[in-house]
Amino acid sequence: MPRGSNAKRERQYEHIKESALDRGESEKRAKEIAARTVNKERARHGESESASRTSVKDMSSGRRGGQRSHSGAEGPTFDQLYNEAKHRGVKGRSKMNKKQLADALGR
Repeated sequence: MPRGSNAKRERQYEHIKESALDRGESEKRAKEIAARTVNKERARHGESESASRTSVKDMSSGRRGGQRSHSGAEGPTFDQLYNEAKHRGVKGRSKMNKKQLADALGR
């Protein structure tokens, strides 16, 4: 857990981690899922020093419930695709729309 988190977030982290372990996730993956979820909730409620636009403006992780995992629902958001393209160094990404980004990433 990050520094400065409160008891509620500690309990939330443990609960999410245990749920992931019960679903058969590895210990490392369960910790990652729990940390990402708790950090997003902290950002949404103004408990963190910095927060990404996706964390604050996007739907809550509890409501989303896997809608965007892999190819479910509408797939990843434009911001998620853009960030992946940025990470991979795709040229011309700033002028691409969602479909073009997905195509450039091979999705």
